[in-house]
Amino acid sequence: MTSAAARRLPGRLGPGFVTFAAVWLGQTVSLFGSGLTAFALGVWAYQSTGSVVRFGLLTFCGTVPAIVLSPPIGALVDRFDRRWAMILANLGSGLAWIALALIFWRGDVRFWQVSLVVAANASFTAVQLPALAASTTLLVPKHQLGRANGLLELGSSLSVILAPVLAGVLVGTIGVRGIIVVDLGTFVFAALTLLVVRIPRPPRTATTAGTTTPFWSSVAFGWSFIRQRSGLVGMLALFALLNFTLGTVETLLTPLVLSFASSAVLGSVLSCGGLGMLAGGTAMVVWGAASGRRVELILSFAALQGALLLLGGLRPSTPLVAGVAFAYMASASILSACSQTIWQSKVPPELQGRVMATRRMISAASVPLAFIVTGVLADRVFEPLLAVDGPLAHSVGRILGVGPGRGVGLMFIVLGATVLAAAAIGFRRRSLRHLERELPDAIPDVP
Repeated sequence: MTSAAARRLPGRLGPGFVTFAAVWLGQTVSLFGSGLTAFALGVWAYQSTGSVVRFGLLTFCGTVPAIVLSPPIGALVDRFDRRWAMILANLGSGLAWIALALIFWRGDVRFWQVSLVVAANASFTAVQLPALAASTTLLVPKHQLGRANGLLELGSSLSVILAPVLAGVLVGTIGVRGIIVVDLGTFVFAALTLLVVRIPRPPRTATTAGTTTPFWSSVAFGWSFIRQRSGLVGMLALFALLNFTLGTVETLLTPLVLSFASSAVLGSVLSCGGLGMLAGGTAMVVWGAASGRRVELILSFAALQGALLLLGGLRPSTPLVAGVAFAYMASASILSACSQTIWQSKVPPELQGRVMATRRMISAASVPLAFIVTGVLADRVFEPLLAVDGPLAHSVGRILGVGPGRGVGLMFIVLGATVLAAAAIGFRRRSLRHLERELPDAIPDVP
C-alpha cells in the first residue's frame, strides 16, 4: 500500500484533526459553562418574578439575536481570521458575563438588565458558530468531516445532559453569582485553547466574493449561493421543517408526560432524550457516515422521526414516550451531523462563513417560531378537540383517548405525518436525492 493511500485510510486522523479536537474541547467546555448559566438564569427568572412569560422572554433573548445577526456576522467571518473571530467571540461573551456578575453583586437586579446581557451574549454566539463550522473544513480531511461533526454533536449532548444536573446542585450552594464566575472560567479556557492552535486561512480563489464587494452585497451573497443550487434549497427547507418539529417536541413533551405521569417520570423521559443525543453523536464519531449516502441517510432518519412522532402520540405510556424520546433525539444528532458535513463539502471554504450563517438563520428561525405557535395551537385548537366532550371525542378519541394531554398526542401525530410526507417528497425530488452526486464537492479529498 502506498503512503498516499495509507493517509486516506478512514482510521487515520492526522494533525489537522488533532487541532480540531483541541478547539472542540475548548468550545465544549465553554458550551457546558453556558448551559450552567442558562439553567441558573432560568431558575432566577421564574423564582424572582413568578412569571412564565418572563421566563420565555429570557429564552427569546438568548436565541433570536444569534439568528437575526447571522448573515452580517457570516460576512465578517469570511473577511477576517476565523480563529481570532472565535477568540474575540469568547472574550465578548466573557465581558457580557462580567457585566452580569456585577449586576448580581450589586444586588438590585432588574429583569431588563439581565435580558440585555443575555442578548449580547447570544450575539457573540452568532460569531462563534459559523466561524467554528467554517474552520472545521480547514482542519479536518473531507473523509473525516462526519466524525468531526459527530464530536460537535457529542459535546452539545454532554452539555444538555450534565449541565442542568450540576447547575441544580450549584444554584443551592454557590448561587447564580458563583455559577457566572464558573462560566467566565470556561470562556477563558476556550480562548486560551484557540490561542495555542493554528487554523489556516481559506484559499483565495475566483469564487471569493465579498472581500472586494460592498459589505451588504457580501451579506446577501450567502442566500444567492444557496438559491442557485436547488438541492441545497431543498435541504434547507427540509431542515427548517425538522427544526420546527424539534422546537414543537421540546415545547410539548413536558405537558404530554405530565398529563399522565409525575414530574419525576418527566425527568426520566427528558434524560432518555439526552442519552439519545449522546448515542447519536457517539455513533457519528465512530461511524462517520460514508460520502455519497448522506442524503439518503438524512431522508431515512427524517422518515424515522415522523414514524416515531406518530407512535409517541398514540398512547399515554411512559415506556413508549421514553423510547420515542431516546430514538428521536439520537436521530436528530445524526441528521444534524450529516447535514453539516454535506454543506461543508459543497461550499467553498472561503464562502462558508456567509453561507453557513444564512443557512443557520433560515433553518434555526423555525425553532422560536415553534415556541410561539405551539402553545397556542395546543391550548386553543388540539386540546379542545379531544376534550371529554370535544368535537373529535367520539371519532378520533376512540383511538387516542380523551382528556388532558390527548390533544397534544394528536399534535404529535399530525407532525409525524407531515414529516413523513416531507421525507417522501425529498425521496422523489431528484435535485435533493442526487445532491451529493450532481453538485461537485468544493473541497479536495486530501489527508
